[in-house]
Amino acid sequence: MRELESFFVGRTFDDFLFRPQHSPVRRRRDVDLSMPLVRGIDLALPVLGANMDTVVGEEMAKTLALEGGIGFLHRNCSIAEQAEHVRYVKTRHSYVIEDPIVLERTATIADARRAMREHNASSFLIEDGPGTGRLAGIYSHRDVPLHAGSDAHPVSDFMTPRERLVTRPPTVSLEEAEQAMFDHRVEKLPLVDEENRIRGLVTMRDLKLYKQKPHSNKDVRGRLRVGAAVGATGDAAERAAALVAQEVDVLLLDVAHADSDAVEQAVVELRRQHEVMPLVVGNVATAAAARWLADLGADAIKVGVGPGRGCRTRLETGTGVPQLQAVREAYLATDGRVPIIADGGVKDDKDVFLAIACGASTVMLGSLLSGTDEAPGLLVEDPATRQKMKLYRGMTSPEAVADGSEGDELAEALRTPAEGQSVRVPYVGSVVGILARIRGHLQSAVSYAGESTLRDAHSKIAREPEKYLIPLSEASRRESFVR
Repeated sequence: MRELESFFVGRTFDDFLFRPQHSPVRRRRDVDLSMPLVRGIDLALPVLGANMDTVVGEEMAKTLALEGGIGFLHRNCSIAEQAEHVRYVKTRHSYVIEDPIVLERTATIADARRAMREHNASSFLIEDGPGTGRLAGIYSHRDVPLHAGSDAHPVSDFMTPRERLVTRPPTVSLEEAEQAMFDHRVEKLPLVDEENRIRGLVTMRDLKLYKQKPHSNKDVRGRLRVGAAVGATGDAAERAAALVAQEVDVLLLDVAHADSDAVEQAVVELRRQHEVMPLVVGNVATAAAARWLADLGADAIKVGVGPGRGCRTRLETGTGVPQLQAVREAYLATDGRVPIIADGGVKDDKDVFLAIACGASTVMLGSLLSGTDEAPGLLVEDPATRQKMKLYRGMTSPEAVADGSEGDELAEALRTPAEGQSVRVPYVGSVVGILARIRGHLQSAVSYAGESTLRDAHSKIAREPEKYLIPLSEASRRESFVR
């Protein structure tokens, strides 16, 4: 294990500039940004959505995966709710919907209207009888009668029947499905087996989106990837089992202080129950803790104690390590054999690059994503400026604790002094624009680093940072960042 370089001690993102290098890049948009989340899962955009209830819900998780990153669903909800959020993401935007929503042919028009609202769906496959799974037809929003008096009629009176449908077997390729839909001018292609049982659904909308997002983060079956958090105690085992049952891609064992006996016991138990499931563990902030988690079997280590905007741990307890020093310590302690996730403290896009250049593989973002449409936080308006804002809160803020607890657990939680806070952040529209900006700035930074891939820039700079990083004086810091 290499020793921490002295110029990293007490340092964080605004303490350095990067020395520009001769660039081989002709077009910055061609720079490859792929980095490992865990072994076997690379991200085209090394950005993770934080497992916070004002940052990542199902819509944020879906959008992050479409843009090449990944979101981690928070655990500040029931097990059933979190598992349903996983299911939602896994069933969106694969070119094959493997478990499409099905109605029975005797369901009424009123039932179909309710189902459309509940699932935000425009059509349903219709089965012959309850639980048979045999395709009888398709009922879509175009089949909804105009007059309300038809609500008691069965959907079979208005659906497109089986004999008029174009279908294909479940082994159909993307190209074959697209050609069949074009040839027959249809937007839905049910997949059925030899016995006419429903095995999936392909939609033209999903096909187009699948092709428009070639760098999206998908599993081997073409479904969007998503992670989810569990704790170290309480319902952790039951929660993990429910998430794995919904085919979550990565589990995050997430506690404020992961250098603990409780985390060791939880890792052993999770490994026993879910041996092949990738497991991220955090948070830690020291070399010793990172090395200990790597030896314990963590597939990635989440680093950061107290740097985030929603966290007051440093203010309330005086505990923490400056974030860039913590990332560097963790990287050196693990000899680069386990991916490091830099969690917290990122205020500007340059911080993403500096974290990765100094040893991280990916960066977890919270407040930077929380002001977007896709974030679950409440949208409010400042009464003085009329500016739209969104609420962002740390997961140990009193509000988050109250929402995630009940009964005796709530009373006990509220007796514990808070180490999180709630703040307002400016509303900025869709997260897609934020991610595009980060992607562009990262590509530019790689070009300035004299490389054509982020992985190569990471390897070069993390190996010899003293050759490339310039510690800043107070005057040079003002020159660089005060505008």
